[in-house]
Amino acid sequence: MSGKNRFSAELILNIIIVILTVIGVAFMLSGNPEEGALQASGLENLKFYTVLTNVFCGLIALVYLIIILLGKDAGKIRVLKLAAVCGVAITFAVVAFMFGPLYGYPQFYKRGNLFFHLLLPLTAMVEFIVVRRPKMPFRYCVFAAVPTLLYGLGYMVNILINGMGGEWPDTNDFYAFLSWGWPVGIMIFAAITLAAFGVSCIFRAVSNKMSVK
Repeated sequence: MSGKNRFSAELILNIIIVILTVIGVAFMLSGNPEEGALQASGLENLKFYTVLTNVFCGLIALVYLIIILLGKDAGKIRVLKLAAVCGVAITFAVVAFMFGPLYGYPQFYKRGNLFFHLLLPLTAMVEFIVVRRPKMPFRYCVFAAVPTLLYGLGYMVNILINGMGGEWPDTNDFYAFLSWGWPVGIMIFAAITLAAFGVSCIFRAVSNKMSVK
């Protein structure tokens, strides 16, 4: 892919990511809990990993667009690009290969969930793979897993401070990770963080293989 075509692909795909984010957020703010799986009302949806990672991905795409349109070097936020695609890839994989087969796909691909569980993650993954960038150092994989780690810590600290709350879904343990106790819950979050690190390693390896010199 020539430099001009690469820039065009970079531009178009990031614009699409931003548009998908805006549409997804609009559905999120206007939706009711019964209109999609794991959906609350309005801004309360921001407690979900899915929503936070997709919004983060959209914001990074917007910043990236501004930088490249100004003719500046976007290399400094490549690690944020990796972190963003890592988060939405986990969301996509969990729904596509675990929740979907267990509970049925339709409820996970309704309204805003269609954008946050499928369309935006797929676009972000394609963008990261198709757009050729300079090689990324291994430490980026560690940094890319940090947002997932912080989410897990925030999730557990909230429960420690405010307690479990009421019955599901009106509980602070809305993912039910602590249903089997704290040791299992901590192990689950550790596994998710390691998964984020593994996913970031995969995307870094693919990107580096296709990197520009």
